[in-house]
Amino acid sequence: MEKTSYRNPNWRTGRLGLYRLIAKIAGLSILTGACSQLRADIPWPEVVQRLAYENEKLARRPQGHNGEYFVVCTLYYTPVESGFTFERGFDATPVTKPELHGRTYARDFLRSVKKEGFGRIVPPVSGHHYIRYNGGDSFAFASRPTGGGGVLVARYSAAAKLGQSGLRHGAIIETESPIVQKVFGSIRWKIIDTGGGLRRWQMDCYYGEDEPLGPGKFMGRPRAITFEYAYANARIMK
Repeated sequence: MEKTSYRNPNWRTGRLGLYRLIAKIAGLSILTGACSQLRADIPWPEVVQRLAYENEKLARRPQGHNGEYFVVCTLYYTPVESGFTFERGFDATPVTKPELHGRTYARDFLRSVKKEGFGRIVPPVSGHHYIRYNGGDSFAFASRPTGGGGVLVARYSAAAKLGQSGLRHGAIIETESPIVQKVFGSIRWKIIDTGGGLRRWQMDCYYGEDEPLGPGKFMGRPRAITFEYAYANARIMK
């Protein structure tokens, strides 16, 4: 959010100006509270506690979970190389890595690929439009972003922690969350991917391709949105 300037030359003194300021602050507080799940960093201790509590309640029902779970939806995406420029505040120093055959890319772009798994490059190399992270300090060119179950599909593919009876690999899930539906334009997901950093009851939803929102911690967010996380009731469809 943009910072408010308190040195506006048109600032009016007196009670009327003070009352208007108070009203603006109150309105901003309400808006911030409503959008906290869209803009705030994920408070994992609080989230883990909430997930455990809600799922324990579901498990205590006579029918148990019965295909229903309480989850936290997060986001991952495929960053696009064109967005990583010095002008936008990124470390765009050209560097190369093993298996890139001497081709160089912005340092922050490769950092983002390491976190997200894949990145779209401009221009393509030998018909490959993407770079994938192989682990360690190794990268390789790729044809499409993929997960453990095939090609990732924007706003449909999702990742979850392995070993969960409900959020299992291959499951198709419907999420009941106005925030998730507004951000992704979708309520149905198929779990085809996983990741070592995922937590129990977490669904990492694949957004698609986009330039990054900004440098630093904002590299993990696509430019089009500011979504960070949202709770959702989830039902296993298949």
